[in-house]
Amino acid sequence: MPPADTCGVITLTTDFGQQDPFVGVMKGRIYERFPAARIVDLTHEILAHWPAEAGFWLARAFGYFPRGTVHVAVVDPGVGTARDILLVEAAGHLLLAPDNGLLAPVLARVADATVRCIDAAGLGRFGLGRASATFHGRDIFAPLAAELAAGRAAPAELGPVQSSWVPAWVEDPRANAGAVHGVVITVDHFGNLISNIDSRWLSGLIEPHVYAGNRVLPIRRTYGDVRPGEFLALVNSFDVVEIACAEGSAADALGLSRGAPVVVRDAVHRG
Repeated sequence: MPPADTCGVITLTTDFGQQDPFVGVMKGRIYERFPAARIVDLTHEILAHWPAEAGFWLARAFGYFPRGTVHVAVVDPGVGTARDILLVEAAGHLLLAPDNGLLAPVLARVADATVRCIDAAGLGRFGLGRASATFHGRDIFAPLAAELAAGRAAPAELGPVQSSWVPAWVEDPRANAGAVHGVVITVDHFGNLISNIDSRWLSGLIEPHVYAGNRVLPIRRTYGDVRPGEFLALVNSFDVVEIACAEGSAADALGLSRGAPVVVRDAVHRG
């Protein structure tokens, strides 16, 4: 059993998909070192090579897990290069990911987080000095997560604290003249277009409407507030603005995807 300050849970977030054995091999490496681990697949369907989406979901999901969870996120287009590996201690959780902007959304939401850069000595301590140039998920992230979750690796042993990191790939929303400007950050299984605009951005708007593609949509409470096939906007269960098509795919119907602009405008300021 893990020690009291860890809980034995490890979450995995990747862009690996399920067609290949990459996720399974990572799990094998974890169980090899820590057979009692409990592994949760957060998602393996992140858009390939786009850390921004992984960071968005991780920042909003990690708090639903018990304290002492180790979260591993591998969306790593720079694998094998000189990019760093970060270990973040935030709100009683440990988060491990490449330093490519993926963890920036977490760090923006947790003010007192501690950021460490994993160094060669830290890796060497656990026999991880040699790694494939193309599969650090197997050779570094998975075994290191196992050591952390088992309580055999203390964060302070793995590398020095640092005060800088690669910023997020997608800028935060910006507000001006009664409007908030953001983007579609992810598209879910249902074809809902999920923006990076948190509900707090709407607090000063009297009658907010969402503009996306060629549509202007009032904000509803839930999907059943419109007829099947109709479009709507709402604040979803992760507290961000979403564009949906009731019982359909807003992404397909509107021809929009990640990166598309989303504007929330106060109707009383139109024109």
